[in-house]
Amino acid sequence: MPANELSINQVSTILNAVVKQATGNTALASVDGKNFATVAQLPLKIGYDPVINAISQVLSSTIFSVRPYSRKFKGINVSSQKFGNITRKLNIADSDWTDDDRQKLQDGSSIDMYVVKKPTVLQTNFYGANAFQRQTTIFKDQLDVAFSSQEEFGRFISMLMSNVSDMIEQGHESMARMCILNYVGGKLVNEDEANNCIHLLSEYNELTGLILNEKDVYKPENFPSFMKFVVARIKAISNLMTERSEKFHTNVTGKEIMRHTPLSKQKVYLLAPQQYLMETSVLSDLFNDKYMKMTDLELVNFWQNIDKPANIDIKPIYMDKNGALKQPENTIKEPHLFGVIFDEEALGYTTVNSWSAPTPFNARGGYHNIFWHYTDRYWNDFTENGVILLLN
Repeated sequence: MPANELSINQVSTILNAVVKQATGNTALASVDGKNFATVAQLPLKIGYDPVINAISQVLSSTIFSVRPYSRKFKGINVSSQKFGNITRKLNIADSDWTDDDRQKLQDGSSIDMYVVKKPTVLQTNFYGANAFQRQTTIFKDQLDVAFSSQEEFGRFISMLMSNVSDMIEQGHESMARMCILNYVGGKLVNEDEANNCIHLLSEYNELTGLILNEKDVYKPENFPSFMKFVVARIKAISNLMTERSEKFHTNVTGKEIMRHTPLSKQKVYLLAPQQYLMETSVLSDLFNDKYMKMTDLELVNFWQNIDKPANIDIKPIYMDKNGALKQPENTIKEPHLFGVIFDEEALGYTTVNSWSAPTPFNARGGYHNIFWHYTDRYWNDFTENGVILLLN
């Protein structure tokens, strides 16, 4: 009798056959798994509870299947800041140097020390927030038909709460993912940011005189050298971002801002599959692998779709050099996103409000609800430093 029935199966015959194969007494032969492996299945051999209609009536034991989930992209989560629905950010643009008037002094002359030189201030504003909620229903009758004791019912409720927590974690993660992708898309579509979108393979071909495409570069004879170039280029960009300049961000015309991003303020997100290939093919060749290590690095298993890790497809909103918000007519499709390096103030999110509460018990329906409410603020600041890395 197959194992996936409400019975105790005698398996001595198949056990003897498996042992003989394992010990070399017989040759490799096919084994029928249905005779000994109990597989999780939906069809139920007894009745369901009448309340949720998805939990079987009391059996001999219950396995509560849940485990804590920790969100990705924690590096862009900042502490909660409750300062209203509008947040402003003030920046000072540099002014030109002037000659030292002391050197022009002559007998009988004077210098006006009250000449006015106003600072040029750039104010950017962040508006609004994003609200979302979750809800679950707890039925009193579940205790009577689906669980053998109050303790087991309590374990079920604990599992349910853990599942809600996991969904909330994944919700924050998904929104954080979109926060990064909007920043990437805004950089890609803004022609004033073209120099901050690095086409690594094109640069490598120009440097070496080769004509490699996105497939050729992964051949064993090409990949190690290319990835060494990639690491060196990333480290060079990272160090250049520590210099005070107008280079790595959008500059509003007439209010150009000088920025610098120390290594301690940089965030680096790289696509995990390529990073693993880089570690195995490049790091192993170096005597000091610390040279290849980067600062605040978080690996990303996929950017937008788990089946197409390097692809993004987004219609971003961004600020141009005139200070106006723009959005392209069409979505930005990029199949070769490798990574992004940015200042910690360039993008992020914060939970400005969160709370949960149960409803009173519904005596007629025999249940109560629990609600979880969250208000998050996600932001992109294109006037802060950032560089997009593309493997094309």
